[in-house]
Amino acid sequence: MSAIVTDPFKRKIAEDLLAEVQLSTDSNEFYIGIGKTDTYDSADTTAIPVRHTFEERIGRGNLESIKKVTASSIVATRNNWSSGTIYSAFNDKQEGYPTNAYYVITENNEVYICLQQSRSVTGAANPSTVLPNFSTAGVTLHQAFETSDGYRWKLLYSIGAGDATNFLTAALLPVNFITKDSASCNTTELQQLNIQNTTTPGQILGVEVVNGGNGYSSAPTLAFRGNGSGAAATATIDGGAIVKVEMNNESGGLGSGYDYASLSFTGNATLRPIIGPRDGVGKNARSDLKASSVMLNIKPEGAEAGTFNITNDFRQISLFRNLDYTDSAADGGRFSGVNAKVNRNMTLTANISTTGFAVDEIITGGTSGATAVVDEVDSGGGFALRFHQNEKTQNGNFTDGEALAGSLGASGTIDSGNLFGSIDIYSGDLLYIENRARIVRSSAQTEDIKVILTV
Repeated sequence: MSAIVTDPFKRKIAEDLLAEVQLSTDSNEFYIGIGKTDTYDSADTTAIPVRHTFEERIGRGNLESIKKVTASSIVATRNNWSSGTIYSAFNDKQEGYPTNAYYVITENNEVYICLQQSRSVTGAANPSTVLPNFSTAGVTLHQAFETSDGYRWKLLYSIGAGDATNFLTAALLPVNFITKDSASCNTTELQQLNIQNTTTPGQILGVEVVNGGNGYSSAPTLAFRGNGSGAAATATIDGGAIVKVEMNNESGGLGSGYDYASLSFTGNATLRPIIGPRDGVGKNARSDLKASSVMLNIKPEGAEAGTFNITNDFRQISLFRNLDYTDSAADGGRFSGVNAKVNRNMTLTANISTTGFAVDEIITGGTSGATAVVDEVDSGGGFALRFHQNEKTQNGNFTDGEALAGSLGASGTIDSGNLFGSIDIYSGDLLYIENRARIVRSSAQTEDIKVILTV
């Protein structure tokens, strides 16, 4: 038995996840976490995470801090318009993405879909040399337009400043679908809403020359047959064969209302109509661009009011859904705060500044034999060490009153040795683990952390 998962299904899964993230209810909270201050190996070569429960458990143990996800978007592959580049046109028979992109983003963050590729009189593809710009083309938002280089484009939407800051990267661009009423929209949202509301359903966007045939002395007349109307196209012949077919202009050639179509003409060529989305190009940009990835974004600023460590580095990024308080009875069950420091900690009987413990040091309990990696040292009166345990250190609980020895020669006595953070790091769903090269933090630094989930 053979089967496929369709693009609409992938998009639905992505949109369902996005909706859950954006609901911002106490019952469904998403957090991005950072952790793993220790090296991967002696050379600190980034390890490839493995999809099993052991990796998840270690990932939870590595966790230092979390921050709530408040920015999220559907995203698609970014293609910058560049003069001299050959672009493909939209094709309803294209699986995945073509080698040559069929949509572009311009320098002013407008996203255009290509409806017609420019071709020479011999049928060879020409490069795009004229920047698509609907305003200079003198058309309305809902109209396709042809530039002087022979390419035909249509504006899908513009990316606003906020979305550009949060979601526009060198490789990805945000793709919105506007569900607000016009009174609630900002300028870019209103523009896209107007495009969504003025599309022409069931247009024939082009004609694929499957086989140009032979023996043509003149271009045949093409007649579209189907359940729509109004489509018109012109064929070009070279060397006795049909080498290209171009649709007539937007106002008179793309037609409307087609769910299916074929072409009637003389000769032995094979031509296939390319039918656009049933509801029209631009009705749903996510569908037009085959977007099925979700980007989640946080931007930790410095110490984040004491909830993020600025004295050590991190190597791991994780995504959690629905974390609980460690003491649910006292704190109220599900955590719904903005951020938190979550790693384990202990207090010593003497000031740490005199005992000399350092970050990344391995500490060992003299009685319990428990070991851990030091994440953070607080010598400002709290006499506290924050630490984590992973596959490099044996699991175990430190005990009150036992001696503590550091791998770099430090020593001390534990006052309270097995303190957990306010958040239960083993609760909720761990959805994503990403291992990165070492990232150093500072009080003046803001990280831009993006998690991309692709269906």
